[in-house]
Amino acid sequence: MSNRDEDKREALSPTQRNILEMTADGLQWQQYGLCPLRSRSIGCGDSVRYQNRRKAERKKSDYLIENLTTWLIKQEQLGNIDTELTIVLSSISLACKQIASLLQRSNIINLTGGQGTINIQGEDQKKLDVISNELFCNCLRSSGRTGIIASEEEDVPVAVEETYSGNYIVVFDPIDGSANIDTSLTTGSIFGIYGPDKQCLIDINDDSSLDQEKQNCVVSVCQPGRNLLAAGYCLYSSSVVFTLSLGKRVFGFTLDPSYGEFVLTHENIQIPKTGKIYSFNEGNYDLWDKKLMKYLDHLRQPGANGKPYSGRYIGCLVGEIHRMLLYGGIYGNPKNKNSKNGNLRLLYECAPMSYLVEQAGGKAIDGHRRILGIEPHEIHQRTPIFIGSADEVEKLEKYLA
Repeated sequence: MSNRDEDKREALSPTQRNILEMTADGLQWQQYGLCPLRSRSIGCGDSVRYQNRRKAERKKSDYLIENLTTWLIKQEQLGNIDTELTIVLSSISLACKQIASLLQRSNIINLTGGQGTINIQGEDQKKLDVISNELFCNCLRSSGRTGIIASEEEDVPVAVEETYSGNYIVVFDPIDGSANIDTSLTTGSIFGIYGPDKQCLIDINDDSSLDQEKQNCVVSVCQPGRNLLAAGYCLYSSSVVFTLSLGKRVFGFTLDPSYGEFVLTHENIQIPKTGKIYSFNEGNYDLWDKKLMKYLDHLRQPGANGKPYSGRYIGCLVGEIHRMLLYGGIYGNPKNKNSKNGNLRLLYECAPMSYLVEQAGGKAIDGHRRILGIEPHEIHQRTPIFIGSADEVEKLEKYLA
């Protein structure tokens, strides 16, 4: 600082001098006719130009957005995925956009209510269950990069016709929480992607179903969740959010309806270690194991802050997991006296969601073992699941031990 600047500084009040010591803004110093201490090596004019340039860069960044397509291309350039997987993920996002549009107009175009059919699970199918399944299958087939498609709504997996087939195996639940459709509540889609199994090559027509031998072969292809290459979900609610992991962190993309693109809005989602929200269907309380009852009783008791945990239950796994990723807590769908193996499907729901939650720093178990370590023995195998913040799941494990 020059002698002239020193004289000017001494003429300032103590309050003004404190302000000058703390600020790094060249414009603030210019107000008093001084050069900032941190910028004296480049001069006042240079400092002001630097500050103006930084402000212009910040303003410019406000208008920079990264959509899902651009993000996937970057991941391909970084070597995190190959071109084929990029195309598969893009086809899934297209199916989700189409489903979101149908859900928003379902009351207008008469897509509410039942289809009058029952799926392999013995559940009544909604109209949008059937339509959404077709949308997913068609988008995956047309991608030309999918070899086998396994849907919760289909009796058996389907091998894509050789002319259009690729290497990847996609498992999905086209509409999770379809009971919420008629009341316009939260729903979602879930998907998982596995790599090819060269020991199991199937060549059948598009409309053919698999015999028992080939079905067993597909089961071996649908490996345990730890072998997933990618997994994600699409939330249909007040916003449409496409959440995805490629095995390195979790990212969320929100659909901008003004131009129909998923835009990166949640980068590197990390689930809190603890949470104060639990999500169980407590209507089944009397059907649960006594150890689990004791755990739920504990959650209802006031904690150190004088407040108990908050109970929230949406009736849609996608909605529960989305909230949990952002706020923490625990979700449980345990076995009970009427459902000895639980209610949720391992391949289509539990494994993909467990993959996401673990990538975000959480945990997922069936009560005793890691969900991603379970070897599937059936296409539509069910499993209990407890999933959420790491500390909350570990607390539950102590009660169930």
